[in-house]
Amino acid sequence: MAFEHLQTQGLQPVSRNFRTRRGEIDLIMLDDSCLVFVEVRYRTQSSFVRAVQTVNTRKQRKLASTAAMFLSKNPRLANRVCRFDVLGIDRDASGDVHIEWMKDAFRPGM
Repeated sequence: MAFEHLQTQGLQPVSRNFRTRRGEIDLIMLDDSCLVFVEVRYRTQSSFVRAVQTVNTRKQRKLASTAAMFLSKNPRLANRVCRFDVLGIDRDASGDVHIEWMKDAFRPGM
């Protein structure tokens, strides 16, 4: 669902579920010339916060570290502008799904 949603927004796939010992990045996409690292979060009606709000500082550091590893393994992409997005998928009590895409959700080291 998340992957298809981003493709409908014009992003092109680069990789899914990139894993290292440091962590995992759910989706890596291209938005024109920008390389986008996407964290996908899912929450049900029982959650007290929206899915996009669940990426804490620790998770941000893990994502940044994993992204650096991806770039070191893919030097042809290393000179691109990069950003970190969060795609939140929330299911409410009636079963309806709400997708919230937070572009440029955080910047490592800031």
